[in-house]
Amino acid sequence: MITAIYDGNCVICRQSRRIVTALDWLHRVEWLDLQNWEPVNQRYPELDWNAAMGQMHTMTADGQMIGGFKGVLRLLRELPLGFPLWVVLNIPGINWVGEQVYKFIARNRYAINKMVGAPVCENGACSLHGGAH
Repeated sequence: MITAIYDGNCVICRQSRRIVTALDWLHRVEWLDLQNWEPVNQRYPELDWNAAMGQMHTMTADGQMIGGFKGVLRLLRELPLGFPLWVVLNIPGINWVGEQVYKFIARNRYAINKMVGAPVCENGACSLHGGAH
């Protein structure tokens, strides 16, 4: 079992969750919404709120916390249909581009949500976090 901690106020993050869940035939991924911070903080007190807002984090079964693009790669490795994509995204050069694209999207996710006309926040909280790390 692997746990993914994501921003439930982010349309891109929620869509990523839907895609991964559809590919998760073996039910290996558990999802925690960092917008419901108390349970996340109780379970993973080592995870800082600002770090969590900056990128998705993945907690592996052996207790390793992996953030950002590397965390997404770790999720893909768990999925039967995600494994071939994991192999491709680990090719030198492609993994560097993937890391840069991930950082850009994570940093600008609320602006991207606004550009496509998606609601950004249910409670206005993300206006405090307009620029993720």
